[in-house]
Amino acid sequence: MKILFATSEAVPLAKTGGLADVAGALPKALNKRGADVRVVLPKYEEIADEYINQFERIAEFQVSFGWRNQYCGLLRATIADVTYYLIDNELYFKRRGLYGYGDDAERFVFFSFAVMEAVRYMDFHPDIVHCHDWQTGLIPFLLRTRYAYDPAWAYTKSVFTIHNLKYQGIFGIDLLKELTGAGDELFVAEKLEFYGAASCMKGGIVYGDKLTTVSESYAQEIQTPYYGENLDSLLRYRAGDLVGIVNGIDEDLYDPMNDLSLHTPYRNSLSRKRKNKIDLQTELGLPQSTTIPLIGIVSRLVEQKGIDLIAATLDDLLHEEVQLVVLGAGEWRYEELFADAARRYPDKVVVWWGYSDRMARRIYAGSDMFVMPSKFEPCGLSQLIALRYRSVPIVRETGGLKDTVQAYNEYTGEGNGFSFSNYNAHDYLDTVKRAITSYHDEETWKQIVDNVSRGDYSWDVSAKAYLNVYSQLLPHRKENERWPVIL
Repeated sequence: MKILFATSEAVPLAKTGGLADVAGALPKALNKRGADVRVVLPKYEEIADEYINQFERIAEFQVSFGWRNQYCGLLRATIADVTYYLIDNELYFKRRGLYGYGDDAERFVFFSFAVMEAVRYMDFHPDIVHCHDWQTGLIPFLLRTRYAYDPAWAYTKSVFTIHNLKYQGIFGIDLLKELTGAGDELFVAEKLEFYGAASCMKGGIVYGDKLTTVSESYAQEIQTPYYGENLDSLLRYRAGDLVGIVNGIDEDLYDPMNDLSLHTPYRNSLSRKRKNKIDLQTELGLPQSTTIPLIGIVSRLVEQKGIDLIAATLDDLLHEEVQLVVLGAGEWRYEELFADAARRYPDKVVVWWGYSDRMARRIYAGSDMFVMPSKFEPCGLSQLIALRYRSVPIVRETGGLKDTVQAYNEYTGEGNGFSFSNYNAHDYLDTVKRAITSYHDEETWKQIVDNVSRGDYSWDVSAKAYLNVYSQLLPHRKENERWPVIL
């Protein structure tokens, strides 16, 4: 089974969020199960030289889209047992950052067309092209329209994964008509048109042969008006082709037994984990204590992540005997909130601005609890990493948080975290206080951490589910039978 991942980012080459983690880790898990999965993404300026130097240029060609005719280079390398291809065009990708430019529509329309053309030079005929989020949403559209009878794509089916429905790649109809060369008949309500504009995300949803999203609960939520971002009726229409598959994490990459950022390696030992807590407190200038519960936050400081719930109850929380370590950046009002709290409670609150992979790992390892009260969360990776590092999650029951964190039940002893359902500040605070009470009961806390240790947070189960989705799109073939080629 040959799968081509088309993505705008992938670890270890380029990352802004969880999409990169998925596009980097899932191919490895699928390859271990016998598939041949390769990844294609843009050649960004910020890809580190240690990786760029491993690539060889295998082709140069022109990409025509709209009235444009642009150069494209194709590079290839194998990194951590996965073959990566880079689409090279300095006009579009030799710049700082991945997104947020005024010509993003043109950049990713070019990327979509470039992927369609690059397959001719890969010595690799994909059975499935697996596309991720709006940046590649036009690839299923092109596969079913302009390239429908192209021999380079003969018999190829498409899977489109929604990582976050909120970001849809919405642009003016005239602009996308000009860029794609598509006619008026393709910019109607049943196709690419979206409330007077055009949506790249909608292209993937309408034209993808199968649709996936990153948790079972999120797959149900996005079919409702509250979470559906005005695409809920289309998603209900396509419900038979939509499946939710919860993300995993790369357990080799996130392994507290082999993490060089940590003071003491550990697996399930609370005493060894708490040595990392003491080391974190020391580095950040907090009072050193194993008995004071330390709460970690590693997050973008935006409303989606439930920061307004934290803001509304922060003073109440800090009246408790707790410590709070925050790593992140985002909206000014939230940055000011935490900066002010750190000034007023220097023995309780420390904020590390921006992002540091080293500090993130130290917070996962050093914290007793990890707070993630998101307003919505398609899957979430932070709670999975926290579980891997035996930091007990406190979450709101939405999306992937609901699917991966089960509330501790004091009567049965089951559960790997604490959760609440209503998006309500008092419910959030009550849940945190319940976790703090449990922490002070050593036997109860050991039971919760033991429950955490029994979970499987790897990609293994998810990889099986993706292979099942792929297999539904492929006709049965005899062993070693080759795909016929249309000439």
